[in-house]
Amino acid sequence: MINVAELTTFLVYFVLLLIVGYYFYKRTSNIEDYLLGGRKMGRWVTALSAQASDMSGWLLMGLPGAVYLYGINQSWIAIGLFIGTVVNWILVAPRLRVFTEKTNALTLSSFLEERFKDPTGLLRIISAIITLIFFTIYASSGLVGAGKLFESMFSIDYRIAVLIGGAIIVLYTFLGGFLAVCWTDLFQGSLMFVAVIAVPVMAFFSVGGSASIFEAMSAKGISGSLIPDTALPLVAIISTMAWGLGYFGQPHILARFMSIRSIKELPASTVIAVVWVAFSLFFAVLVGVVGIPMFDELSGGDHEKVFILMIREIFTPWLGGILMALFSRRTGWQAALAGMITGTIVLVVWERLGLGAVMYEIVPGFVANFAAILIVNQIIKIDGQDFAELFDAYREEVQA
Repeated sequence: MINVAELTTFLVYFVLLLIVGYYFYKRTSNIEDYLLGGRKMGRWVTALSAQASDMSGWLLMGLPGAVYLYGINQSWIAIGLFIGTVVNWILVAPRLRVFTEKTNALTLSSFLEERFKDPTGLLRIISAIITLIFFTIYASSGLVGAGKLFESMFSIDYRIAVLIGGAIIVLYTFLGGFLAVCWTDLFQGSLMFVAVIAVPVMAFFSVGGSASIFEAMSAKGISGSLIPDTALPLVAIISTMAWGLGYFGQPHILARFMSIRSIKELPASTVIAVVWVAFSLFFAVLVGVVGIPMFDELSGGDHEKVFILMIREIFTPWLGGILMALFSRRTGWQAALAGMITGTIVLVVWERLGLGAVMYEIVPGFVANFAAILIVNQIIKIDGQDFAELFDAYREEVQA
């Protein structure tokens, strides 16, 4: 049965998103404004939009659901993501901000072409195709999350729910471009931060604290230890933590680095992002842990709804409603292209062979990418002093 209070709050929220889209539609005058906000984004918008767009539904549904099913050892996912976030902001963000402005690149694909002086256009074309393929899958997972949310809260057919969520997102993005997306992410990131802390804390006390949690874990046979219960625990830990490697190639996060007003804003923005992600990941894990004694066995994908169910239990309806490119001065376009293709092929083949159960496929993909670049760099030497001097000039500005 549809809850009027919940439906009303969601409708108001969607109307606000569309208003934001229209507002920035009036303030977008050129392609740089539309794609990167004119490179004038502030520290708070940059930090929260980067993290909220990355975590989004996964933080509130995927991670708590995994912890609810398998136990505390899934915390290695959060640890890996935290490390990846910190390294990405400290090492990648300043270089990418400077390099992309100096090369007048508005997209990552055009940056790769300009950075490596690729005369063939292959780097730009193939990187765009790879991004399109994998990001389509990534974006569809977000729509799946929206569909599950609508289905569970409003009893709306799942397919219709996905279409509604997708239509709203496409509309406000089409209207306001990057500015609309970042500012709505700022709002969403703030709400996520408050919700992901308040909900599990209140639920923790409502279930009787840690004693009840560990008792329920024991009764359900769920792990209460950080050490995975496998024959190769170290491999399982590395595989789980490897989620953090994905940060270095996430185009929606890297676009935020490219858009910040100045490299001087990055230290403050980094602190904001790291604090947000540390608290958010910790309490998202707590959502899954507290959900174990709070709910009976959730099956058929319902484990991903543990956060939504927890909100309904606790609150009233109204309240519930491009790494090589940046560090190597000797890498040419041939090596970058080889690494891109090799890493993608290894990742896909590894997953299709079922080896992902042994080691998360991003690890061999990342290693293969790195190895291919090193090998091709040794085979094809880069000539031209201007190429190296250009890289050194950019690096000096980053370090200034």
